[in-house]
Amino acid sequence: MRSKSLVLSLVVGVLWGSSFLAIDVGLAYFPPLLFAGLRYALVGVVVVGFAAVLVRRWYPQSLADAGSILVAGAFMIAGHHAFLYLGMEHDVPGAVAAIVVSLSPALTAVFASALLPDSDLTALQVVGLLVGLAGVVVISDIGVSTVTSANLLGVGLVVLATVSFAFGSVATRPLRTDLSAVALQGWAMLLGSGLLGVTSYATGESFTTIVWTPLSVASLAFLVVGPGIIAFSLYFSLLDRIGPTESNLIVYLEPVVATGLSWLAFGEVIDSQTVVGFLAIFVGFLLVKHRSLLPSWHRVRDGLGPTHPETGSSTFENSD
Repeated sequence: MRSKSLVLSLVVGVLWGSSFLAIDVGLAYFPPLLFAGLRYALVGVVVVGFAAVLVRRWYPQSLADAGSILVAGAFMIAGHHAFLYLGMEHDVPGAVAAIVVSLSPALTAVFASALLPDSDLTALQVVGLLVGLAGVVVISDIGVSTVTSANLLGVGLVVLATVSFAFGSVATRPLRTDLSAVALQGWAMLLGSGLLGVTSYATGESFTTIVWTPLSVASLAFLVVGPGIIAFSLYFSLLDRIGPTESNLIVYLEPVVATGLSWLAFGEVIDSQTVVGFLAIFVGFLLVKHRSLLPSWHRVRDGLGPTHPETGSSTFENSD
């Protein structure tokens, strides 16, 4: 069981990590907000279709259902991806964006302590958050050799994307929806894609500016099928096996994949200082999540099999 879970984690991490390269490629042909909106409109239709076939409780029936979809769609889909795509358009390479996004689990714990009555933030967790933020500061001051600098504005937008996702993942928890996780994902994607489309139109983006080439079609198709449909399907299976705390570790595989693919495709080599920033973010995550990671480590050490999912945790993951 553990071996299979590890394989699933690696596959999901590779698919989600490769999405940053596909976004990098696609932004040369698509307006950023329209690009994100098209992607999640297509994925959302498929995910809602899966939910209609596979689960009984697949459409919203209560105010809690509608509220969960609204919060997740606005913050975790629309807000997150709007800021992410705009940040990457401002010369933030995919590898650097993936590292900054990996701050999300630590920020989620911070928002939980502020918004949820049964959550608290220890001194060690505060230190972990500060270490993670220090890693972002380090990253924002360096560049990528052979390409461009990750300028402060672009990194700031990616940080806002991470904040939006973390806030949304916490804000959905008190709503206590009975909607299935798959259906919630799908409806949130459709709502988020609609919000992205409206924002795209309001900011002057147009379908006429899209450059349709085999490469642009391939980048969009890959984002829909690979990091979208396939990775989400595997992630829900993984969530049942090991729970959300260990699943959060997938986000730290994504920068490794994004860096390797960027090097292979574009010859980008990240600065050693970027590596230091990533390690700081990862150490910060370990400090913030130490209370939930220790039981998981003991289970792995003692060979007791899969963990049970934690209650009250978001079923969303960074799937950029």
